[in-house]
Amino acid sequence: METDIEPVVDWLTAGAPGAPLSQDILLRLAEKMLAAGVPIERVAVFVTTLHPNVMGRGFFWRRGWEEVEVNEADYDLLNTNLYSASPVFGVFKSGKSVRRLICDPDCPMDYNNLQDLRDEGITDYYMFPLKFTDGLINAASFATRQPGGFTDDEMAAIKRIEAPLTLLAEVMAVRRVSVNILNAYLGHQSGAKVLAGNIKRGDGEDIHAVIWFCDLRGSTPLADSMSRADFLALLNDYFECLAGAVLDGGGEVLRYIGDAALAIFPVNKETQNMTEICEQAVAAANDAVQRMEDLNKKRAVEGKDSLGYGIGLHLGDVMYGNIGTPERIEFSVIGAAANEAARIEGKTKDLGVNFVISEDVARHLSGKWISQGKHALRGVGAEMELFTPGD
Repeated sequence: METDIEPVVDWLTAGAPGAPLSQDILLRLAEKMLAAGVPIERVAVFVTTLHPNVMGRGFFWRRGWEEVEVNEADYDLLNTNLYSASPVFGVFKSGKSVRRLICDPDCPMDYNNLQDLRDEGITDYYMFPLKFTDGLINAASFATRQPGGFTDDEMAAIKRIEAPLTLLAEVMAVRRVSVNILNAYLGHQSGAKVLAGNIKRGDGEDIHAVIWFCDLRGSTPLADSMSRADFLALLNDYFECLAGAVLDGGGEVLRYIGDAALAIFPVNKETQNMTEICEQAVAAANDAVQRMEDLNKKRAVEGKDSLGYGIGLHLGDVMYGNIGTPERIEFSVIGAAANEAARIEGKTKDLGVNFVISEDVARHLSGKWISQGKHALRGVGAEMELFTPGD
């Protein structure tokens, strides 16, 4: 079959219309290359990414697949033989292409995936670097089962798409990095709003939400009693319990304020009612309490003191948007309900409990909740009845 790769090149150069996601691009690319007469059996693209937990992503296509498989690798992979003996590492390190004609009995089997490919019936394997304009190197690979491997014409076709594929991969990688950074530093919901263009000071909307405020008790003597590195590790353990429970429970962590955190569980009026969102926030708080119990058990085994903390939940209206100066803004919530949530959490210490909710949250919940009476909150006019979980 004659190879006609130019329509594929034109499609890539145009930005892969009709394929909005990276995995869509790879799927359509593979289909178009087959239609162009390139007998590919497997295609993979490997890209590193700027993310605190994810080192890189791999996109994998096999002939006959209707979807592309996407895998993520954490930073621990960098220290394994699985990575250092792979062709990906070789291309990343050298910046040069790798081709192995596996069907040749004399083919050097110098990478850890080649024997598996030979056992699978792959005859030819080609990986090339995707060299981004900032010097970063990623990689893409193509493999075939065709007897004798790729022909010279087919290899020329693959090499013809290298440049446009690299440019498109860089565009998608930059977009992915932007999303990763916004999600890591702002949260999924806030990051999506910023990426959608809500970036001017004052941009925002009124929302109804359960507001979560939590705080670590006794942090000043803790900080004075240990090194900065140890205290930072302690804070990360603490936030993994508290903020981790918020994120796993569907909430949004908006701010870390020293050893405190502000989070929200917004009410989607189209799909949720008040009871659902209050139950969701309470479930996250119960999860946080269990996590802290597990952490304190671990600390006890290590001969360390337990960590004290408080969680306060409140329900109300807040403005959700950009605040700050024209030069330095953040996406957060403002309003009386946010201030009241902080005051409610402050009452956990007075009441000798770890978790308390306001009467506005309690009225939407079933089950046993114990009233702790009405309390005056600093800076809040009317007293507010507070509740703790029953047995």
